[in-house]
Amino acid sequence: MKNKLTIIIVLLFVCASQAQMKKWTLEECVLYAVDNNLSVEQFELDLETAKIDKTDALGNLLPDLNASTTVSNNVGFSIVPGSNNPTTESTFRLNGGFSSNLTLFNGLRNFKQLHRAKMNAIANQYRLDDLKDDIRLNVANAYLQVLSNKEALKVSQAQYAVTEQDLKRTRELVESGVSPRGDLLEIEATAANQEQQIVNGEGLVLISRINLAQLLQITDYENFDIADESFDIPPSDILDNSAKVIFDKALVFRNDIKFSQSNVDLAEKDLEISKGAYLPTLTGFFNYNIGYSNRNEIPDLNGNFFVPSFTDQLWIFDGVSYGAQLNVPIFNGWSTRNNVKRSKISLERAKLQLELDKLALETNIQQAHVDVTTFFKAYEAAEKTLEARRLAYNYAKERFDVGLMNAFDFSQAQSRVDNAEATVIRTKYDYIFRLKILEFYFGIPLSLD
Repeated sequence: MKNKLTIIIVLLFVCASQAQMKKWTLEECVLYAVDNNLSVEQFELDLETAKIDKTDALGNLLPDLNASTTVSNNVGFSIVPGSNNPTTESTFRLNGGFSSNLTLFNGLRNFKQLHRAKMNAIANQYRLDDLKDDIRLNVANAYLQVLSNKEALKVSQAQYAVTEQDLKRTRELVESGVSPRGDLLEIEATAANQEQQIVNGEGLVLISRINLAQLLQITDYENFDIADESFDIPPSDILDNSAKVIFDKALVFRNDIKFSQSNVDLAEKDLEISKGAYLPTLTGFFNYNIGYSNRNEIPDLNGNFFVPSFTDQLWIFDGVSYGAQLNVPIFNGWSTRNNVKRSKISLERAKLQLELDKLALETNIQQAHVDVTTFFKAYEAAEKTLEARRLAYNYAKERFDVGLMNAFDFSQAQSRVDNAEATVIRTKYDYIFRLKILEFYFGIPLSLD
């Protein structure tokens, strides 16, 4: 029993440790960021408000229905309803009724407002989706930055491990009198410099992890980390498409373009609604009223007046009124005309913004297309440079090991390798990110596969 309890405790501890050290993939980071971003939550509330506005616009097409009641008491002189006799006694009155109004015609503005409300809900959805696209790109960039810094740190640690072996061997040679003490000092300086690079690398990893965690609205920075994976250059045939082809496709599905186009449609609908104010408004109404008073008098068959009961008065003194009201705008201080002019200006502004957004998208795609080619060439050049630096380093090491090269020249060869490896890592992830941007413009979801 004791052994079983021990095993359970160990398993629980292992599970808790694994839960705390969860490693996040890019897909998990993107999904979590989209689901938990505060700006997304704000835009979602705006979308809900737009849906409520649509319900309001639908309600404007329906007749309203209102009930009202009035209770009063009169003390002093008054006229008795029914008999028209004067009285000074207290008079209690109760009046109530129902009323309903329906807009029959207002230049079709009510129908157009309903259509506009539906369009506005769609526009808010595009706006929300566009924000999510930006979040995905920002998260991908931050994620790749963590990967780049981690890989650079691993390289620095591996380089330091090699230098430690050289340092140990050089110390032995110096102590045996084979090598001068200056060689040892030079190797020690190289090791110290690499230690500093490791410290700086650890700081960069930490900062980039914090930046990514903040994008995800995660505050437990110590227990947040990404999956420890090494990514090679992903295969892609995106460059088989010209920048023009990618731009034409992006115009169809990009949410920022859809949002700009929807703003143009909304502005056109606003212009139609403002022009509708030039036309007459026709409203129908219906009213039903009832009343009671403790002084209401009606004549009987003999001509004598009496006060009917409460329920009798509700039917005796009720009444119905119905009809229609026509309002024809003649002059309203140029407000309608000015509103139409403002709507026309807003429409032109929305059209200009759409063209600006298209131009910005085309510029970004052209730049991304060039960047993919440029950064890939930079990566290939960095790879060739690293290969040459490594060959030079191996040759220098052979000479250093047999005493044909001093420690300073050898450390310079090693430093050039370090710099070349750092350049390869930087250009590699620069290229991957630019590649993913271009694929994203083409409609390919973000992934490092």
